[in-house]
Amino acid sequence: MAQHLQDRTVLQGGVSMPWVGLGVFQVEDGDGLVQAVKSAIAHGYRSIDTAAVYANERGVGQAVREAMEENKLAREELFITSKVWNADLGYEQTLAAYEASLEKLGLGYLDLYLIHWPVKGKYKEAWRALEALYQAGRVKAIGVSNFQIHHLEDILQDSQIQPMVNQVELHPYLSQQPLRSFAQRHGIQIEAWAPLMQGQLLDQPVLKEIAASHGKSVAQIILRWDLQHGIVTIPKSTKEQRIIENASLFDFELSRAEMERIDSLNRDQRTGPDPDNFDF
Repeated sequence: MAQHLQDRTVLQGGVSMPWVGLGVFQVEDGDGLVQAVKSAIAHGYRSIDTAAVYANERGVGQAVREAMEENKLAREELFITSKVWNADLGYEQTLAAYEASLEKLGLGYLDLYLIHWPVKGKYKEAWRALEALYQAGRVKAIGVSNFQIHHLEDILQDSQIQPMVNQVELHPYLSQQPLRSFAQRHGIQIEAWAPLMQGQLLDQPVLKEIAASHGKSVAQIILRWDLQHGIVTIPKSTKEQRIIENASLFDFELSRAEMERIDSLNRDQRTGPDPDNFDF
């Protein structure tokens, strides 16, 4: 169980990944993004999650390089994730997309590279490309995003290397219990995107009650619930105060009864697209 913001979980293959990171989905490239990423790193975050389709890899890379210099950090101390977009799925295309992401980020390698969505008929070729990148030592860890159990089974059927991470929408209204159990059996680390359901859970009565009893925010309760379930979490924020708050998770613990109350909120309710039914 994580005790500190820089605590890590060890992925298949031996690479260690921070339990808490900063997501930059829907954060426009530019000064605001650069400041948010630099602020997060200055306050102890070591994991930053971006994607080709976010169109902000250049700003993330600039922020990472400046933060490394300002905070005297070695590249190895940071964990940077990006994802290959649907239009670039395919063996050669995915290899090229990886190089394009590195060029924008201005980094020599990524710590984690993910297939962003399970596009039917395309993701297996993309997975072969990720395996090749991994075997060549170009990327430290590889995984998928938005994959359901049947997508994972399809990959596992004939892959040389198993996905090390599956990043999915996950929050108290979409707890993904069957997927989490499957992933655990196969040694795949689950990572939550939209852990706060894009702010929609901040007035949830049960969560507010638990938060009040701990003197914490609802966001902190949800993120702590993630950690106690062994889920890596990447809340998104550009506000320094919120970035600090989202990392203040290590001075309290949810009881088993509180964990069960939060678990019982599940409605299988998505805020993002359904991985079995999307058209982009």
